[in-house]
Amino acid sequence: MSWMLDVKDLTPIAIGASILGTGGGGDPYIGQLMAQRALEQYGPVKVLEADDIAGDDWVIAIAGMGAPTVLFEKPPHGDEPVKAFLRLEKHLGISNAIPCPIEAGGINSLIPIVVAAQLNRPIVDADGMGRAFPELYMVTFHVGGLNGTPACITNEFGDYVILDHLHDNLAFEWIARGVTIRMGGHAFVAQFPMLGDQLRNNAIRGTLSLAWRIGQAVINAQENHLDPISAIASVTAYADYGEGRIIFRGKIAEVNRRTIEGFARGTMRIEGMDEFKNRSIIIDFQNENLIARDDEGKHVATVPDLITVLDSTTGQAITTERLRYGQRVAVIGIPAPSIMKTPEALKIWGPRGFRYDFDYVPL
Repeated sequence: MSWMLDVKDLTPIAIGASILGTGGGGDPYIGQLMAQRALEQYGPVKVLEADDIAGDDWVIAIAGMGAPTVLFEKPPHGDEPVKAFLRLEKHLGISNAIPCPIEAGGINSLIPIVVAAQLNRPIVDADGMGRAFPELYMVTFHVGGLNGTPACITNEFGDYVILDHLHDNLAFEWIARGVTIRMGGHAFVAQFPMLGDQLRNNAIRGTLSLAWRIGQAVINAQENHLDPISAIASVTAYADYGEGRIIFRGKIAEVNRRTIEGFARGTMRIEGMDEFKNRSIIIDFQNENLIARDDEGKHVATVPDLITVLDSTTGQAITTERLRYGQRVAVIGIPAPSIMKTPEALKIWGPRGFRYDFDYVPL
């Protein structure tokens, strides 16, 4: 069922998308400001289910690309995404393409809303990751055999690059990453142009609605003085996701983070509190949280299941660029949709896809 997305929906979507983003996807506050400005200026946006898209309709995914730490220090002007989108349309010789999120996470759930409002077009309630991942080929569209190019990359200076054709999506990631680094470390990319039939066969459905659902649960818990972490866990069993699980509660004791090759890479160590006292866990991240392991090295949760670090009081997600020593946090795990856990998909974004020497361990 389609629905109308207005300014009042942005706060729950931003909260929920950041939780689904597993530490990545860019700062949701920046995306929310951009979307609020667009909706106030151009009006609400219609949200369509994947089945509402005609088979011959064009769909283009639009997102920010690069290190979240750079975006945090250098906010965009606001017109970069729509410029990338329209330039790709022009290159393809098409019009009226429908914006689609590439991932469910932070700013990248909100950027397509900006483009849809500015162009007076609907948006698709679906994406290609169901969470956030650090590399362009880590999408269900790639698993389904779609090519990410032609694509257009644009930065805040109005510079743009068209990648007309690359032989596969690993080459697309490698070259687009290099362009983004040389554009200043963060840019916006319109990519994976596809037809409606291709979207329906390959997308993870209902992720924008799920983000709203999670965010609203956090807001309701705060207003009623309830535990927001438990509230999140209780509403994630939606759109083929599983019920959330509280993995850990504690204090961040150590953060090792560096920006390298266009990624924010590192680890965090969390010392246990409450029922987790006298224990600790270590979480590895590459823009997004990938692996959580306990004191004995046992894997508590692994990619592609979602691992999100939350402020223990507010339930708000803490992105990897905002991690700080001393923060009181809770860690929640959410089972990923089944389309993300096929053997073909796990080759791309299971632990071995991130060069770990072990297999996926389900939550």
